[in-house]
Formats: sequence, C-alpha cells, structure tokens
Amino acid sequence: MGRPTTRMQDAVRILMLIDKAAEPVTGSTLAAADPALATAVGVVRTQVRLQKLDFWVRNPDYLANELLNDYENQDQDTTLLQMAGEILDSEEPELRRYPMLRYLFGAYEDLEDALAVLRQADLVVRRKKGRPGHVSRTDYYLAQAGRDMAVRIRKEFPELAWYSTRAALVVLLADGQGATTLKDRQYLVDEYLNTPNGVRIPSITDCARRRLADIRANVEGQQA
Repeated sequence: MGRPTTRMQDAVRILMLIDKAAEPVTGSTLAAADPALATAVGVVRTQVRLQKLDFWVRNPDYLANELLNDYENQDQDTTLLQMAGEILDSEEPELRRYPMLRYLFGAYEDLEDALAVLRQADLVVRRKKGRPGHVSRTDYYLAQAGRDMAVRIRKEFPELAWYSTRAALVVLLADGQGATTLKDRQYLVDEYLNTPNGVRIPSITDCARRRLADIRANVEGQQA
C-alpha cells in the first residue's frame, strides 16, 4: 500500500514533471493574446497527458514494466533492460510508490492543491479551453521562473532531484505518443484495467520482478 502524498510533495513532483515534459513555446509570441504567458517557456497540453505521465512517476513498478515492454518490442535494447533493473532491483517500488485512483479515463488524482501552489508562486500558468460549465481542455504553461526553480531544486536539494530524473525517463518513454495513446497503453495492464472505478490501482511489483528475472534468465541462456 502506497503512502499518501503531501501538498508540497505533489507541487515539487508536478513542477519537475512539467519542466521535463513541456514542449517549447515562445512567451513573447503568446503574450499578444495572453499577457500572463509573456514568460512562458513550455507547455504540457491536456490534463490527460499530465495525469498519464504522473502515473508512471508515482508508480515505479508500472514504469519498469513499460520499459520491459519496450525492451521486448524494440530489438532488445539492453539499455531499457538495465533501466528496468535499476528500478526493480532496488526498493524504489516500495519506497517511491504513491498509487492513484482508477476512474473512467484511467489513473487520476486531484492535482488542484499542488497546481495552486505553483500558480500562486507564478511558476505555472493554467489555461482552460471550452465554454462555461464545459471545459474541453486544460493546458499547463511553465514560466521561466518555474524552470529556474526546477534548476534550483535539482542543485540545492539532491533528495528531490529524483523527481526530475524519473520525469525525464517517463518523458523519454512517452516520446511521440499522444495522451490517448498513453491512456490506451496503460489499460493494457490487467491489474490497471480491472481495478474498479474509485479504487486505488494496485501494485504490480512482484509480477514485474518475476518478469525481469525471466527475461534475464532467457538472456543468460542465449549467451551460454
């Protein structure tokens, strides 16, 4: 069972994730239509994408399992196997796992408190699209101050730099895949798919470790 997160812990994690996941934008261009975006340097488009990326940061066992999937599907790149091993050979799945609820559109956790911290500090600007009462899309713009803060956290607080490292790996895993593709990919795991709505998605650490052991045994057999 994973531990609950704190508001500040969520704020740091989401800032580091947005910092790594944001696609570049030019604030001076955006400012003509929205002055609040004058210092924007990047954007994560859609809440769905942010939630799906956050799921893999919060659940190292699922992240490692996806690395094993890519290993088996991408000409057995040993780098992917090594990265999965670094996670599963450690206590990271037990110590760093913060489970999320399963809802109609997959893993979800309310990020409003964390985002409120970032917005109040002018590190992130949230923009919603749609009409009153019906938000069709939410984008998250990283301000230059947010990028500077992420750099400062990595430099001055090594114990928090882990979030940036894992966010970078998650972004690499999701490279070129849209929010819907990420959602569909996560549904391919039975434990995730079969979790009832409103229930926290269970760990797959034991299963992922057995899978890693089987792959390693197969590799050793081929090399013998």
